Amino acid sequence: MSASQTSDVPTLLVKIFGKDRPGITAGLFDTLAAYSVDVVDIEQVVTRGRIVLCALVTKPAGNTDGELRATVHSWAESLKLQAEILSGTGDNRPRGSGRSHVTVLGNPLTAESTAAIAARITATGGNIDRVFRLAKYPVTAVEFAVSGTETEPLRTALATAAAQIGVDVAVVSAGLHRRAQRLVVMDVDSTLIQDEVIELFAAHAGCEAEVAEVTERAMRGELDFEQSLHARVALLAGLDASVVDKVRSEVRLTPGARTLIRTLKRLGYQVGVVSGGFTQVTDDLRERLGLDFASANTLEIVDGKLTGKVVGEIVDRAGKARLLRRFAAEAGVPLAQTVAIGDGANDLDMLNAAGLGVAFCAKPVVREAAHTAVNVPFLDAVLYLLGITREEVEAADLA
Repeated sequence: MSASQTSDVPTLLVKIFGKDRPGITAGLFDTLAAYSVDVVDIEQVVTRGRIVLCALVTKPAGNTDGELRATVHSWAESLKLQAEILSGTGDNRPRGSGRSHVTVLGNPLTAESTAAIAARITATGGNIDRVFRLAKYPVTAVEFAVSGTETEPLRTALATAAAQIGVDVAVVSAGLHRRAQRLVVMDVDSTLIQDEVIELFAAHAGCEAEVAEVTERAMRGELDFEQSLHARVALLAGLDASVVDKVRSEVRLTPGARTLIRTLKRLGYQVGVVSGGFTQVTDDLRERLGLDFASANTLEIVDGKLTGKVVGEIVDRAGKARLLRRFAAEAGVPLAQTVAIGDGANDLDMLNAAGLGVAFCAKPVVREAAHTAVNVPFLDAVLYLLGITREEVEAADLA
């Protein structure tokens, strides 16, 4: 029976709640089958061993409504469940236009912050159609299905709320595109890895503190990236090329990085990195992690020594956005289907160009400008922004 056919048809909402056990859903519909009703809608939720099962069905023919109610109540009582049956007409009211998925990450997720997010959704004219949990660790992640308001104003309103209450919120438009193949491109230093690669090189040259200061100013957007890159690399002049292998061994992946990449690859996503660091490290990461794309600056090495110069095209703020577009074209993925992840000011163009820009444990200027921010130090939390549950990740790992 189509939606138009049920619009004026008498219906019954059958609600069952109590302690969950195998066979409840089958038992309810076996009971209803005796009255030849049609199923219009079903919703079932199990929380900490308690079930809430709702079935919207057409009213039975003839004068058997009372008999159906008595039978359902009797069946429920036999299983020590509670039943409630409400009369009405037609299906659920149509959802409003402008549908979005709102993902909220908290560590922990408090009742106060949840109330604030829900209130802000309502204030924008949105309606919460459904809520479910995506993950319980290492962070609590829940997703709200929202209708009745457009994605962009909802994203703006919730970004303000998130900053005020200290949770991470991502808002993406609903639709088939969310499950389509995507391209995920991330920064390397302080995103994919915990380190700043140039500082690892600088430690071997004895100028780590000087380089770190310049790096920090560049990431805050206080210095031109290309100028700061040349200034820092010049301090490495004379280092033996054997230091490259030492630096590679010192690189520490961000917690959750392997899980993020492994899960995305299993889902058929393509994954790449762009870095203001160096190909001497990113090429190794590409091989180790099975990345599809990688691009970075290249340290010049002559006669087994670093010259203090870089060669080739400079990967700076504009270059990262340019590479995102290039990778998307090569992958055959529309730019709207790309996800970019970064932490510094030189990632901003890339984050803004992507369909979804994620500021990961980022500087304030980046958090304010990106589509969404993840402030928990687990890179695989990005999976929840894509609607992937922790259970799905773990099941894939066991396969």
